[in-house]
Amino acid sequence: MKYGFDNEKYLKIQSERIKDRIAQFGNKLYLEFGGKLFDDYHASRVLPGFQPDSKLKMLMQLRDYAEIVLVISAVDIEKNKVRTDLGITYDEDVLRLRDEFLSRGLMVNSVVITHFRGQDGAIAYRQRLERLGITTYYHHTIEGYPENVALIDSDEGFGKNDYVQTTRPLVVVTAPGPGSGKMAVCLSQLYQESRRGIQAGYAKFETFPVWNLPLKHPVNVAYEAATADLNDVNMIDPFHLDAYGIQAVNYNRDIEIFPVLNAIFEGIYGENPYKSPTDMGVNMVGNCICDDELCCEQARHEIIRRYYTALDNLADGRCNDSEVNKIALLMKQLKITTDFRKVTVAARERKESSGKAAAAIELKDGTIITAESSPLLGPSAALILNAVKHLAGIDHSIKLISSDLIEPIQKTKVMYLHGHNPRLHTDEVLVALSILSNRDDNCRRALAQLPELDGCQVHTTVMLSEVDRKIFKKLGCGLTCSPVRKKDNI
Repeated sequence: MKYGFDNEKYLKIQSERIKDRIAQFGNKLYLEFGGKLFDDYHASRVLPGFQPDSKLKMLMQLRDYAEIVLVISAVDIEKNKVRTDLGITYDEDVLRLRDEFLSRGLMVNSVVITHFRGQDGAIAYRQRLERLGITTYYHHTIEGYPENVALIDSDEGFGKNDYVQTTRPLVVVTAPGPGSGKMAVCLSQLYQESRRGIQAGYAKFETFPVWNLPLKHPVNVAYEAATADLNDVNMIDPFHLDAYGIQAVNYNRDIEIFPVLNAIFEGIYGENPYKSPTDMGVNMVGNCICDDELCCEQARHEIIRRYYTALDNLADGRCNDSEVNKIALLMKQLKITTDFRKVTVAARERKESSGKAAAAIELKDGTIITAESSPLLGPSAALILNAVKHLAGIDHSIKLISSDLIEPIQKTKVMYLHGHNPRLHTDEVLVALSILSNRDDNCRRALAQLPELDGCQVHTTVMLSEVDRKIFKKLGCGLTCSPVRKKDNI
């Protein structure tokens, strides 16, 4: 694998920067942790070499200093909001995150339920947490937040919230997803600490956008594509430019809210320790890119992947066309089309020549392998077989799984399980290959090549089932699908 990011350097200098920020505020810092701690696959895709759990490893270096507060919005509890990447609700993810932290020896302080207005679901959730022995607090909705500074900085604003009792110098405030109220929890705690005569500070740790990369750098544009559903926009931080004469990139929400934060800080401290929203951050990612060209290339791939995901969601009615149009505009700004992905072109050409649903994969050495659907196999299952045969040096004409083995599986799927698609999915093909590997050397050799698919790019000319999507994800492949449903070929 080629590396464009120095992960070891990142772990070292990021933890040092956070320690410096703790010292700046008299040994008490509330750190808003944005993004995903355990599985930041977006960062690992656009910054080759960035490990998906890099933030967690960095936090582990601060384990003796840190405790963690988990935040969840009462609104998300009521809506049963789901993390689409994991398929679980936010309230379940809070418990998952807590278990993950504890299993690594990290101290988890409590859970804060924000935006609380007496919702029945939030009350029931707090009762559930407390039965599990988890300390839980309520933070209330403040009318006019964040503009009504006079109310916010009062006993009826932040003063009305439960005080989260903490004991360590670093308090990491994190959540299952965006919009949970992490920043408000941090600011509320600053107000509460100030009332108790305790000096404390606030900082923000988010990987993207990268403040010291150009505004239209592909890595920053890829972040805009990733948050197209939130309508985030990267901007030059005007406060940073005015204070220091240096261009820095931030995103619209932080820039828009900074005058309000400035007033809140002045209300708590008498003055704001920060001159810009960029000042609030402790992000050292930009200092650890070691191959800018490679990161730019991978960021362009990510933007196109996000575009196809938006198209698929639009076809399924899960988003509107504004998300698609925004990513299309970002692609136009970078002067790229879907043809930038070689597998997109290869899969389309295979479909045009065969008239059947097709798929293509680009292997690590640049080799393109294609496949098409057949009466026995779907295009993605056929593609995996073709790819592992090529990697194992097995002649294409050799059938790893004979038709007389596939047909009984198809019969079970259709006759007994009442399925409509007799073709084998990727998971079924891999199970069959695993069974045969005990007595067939070709199957054993082919199966052993699966790790070589990690990091490869895949495109299919039809939208895949959730099963097939998950298999490609587990294999580490970057998957895109044309927004065409199998059944009706729309």
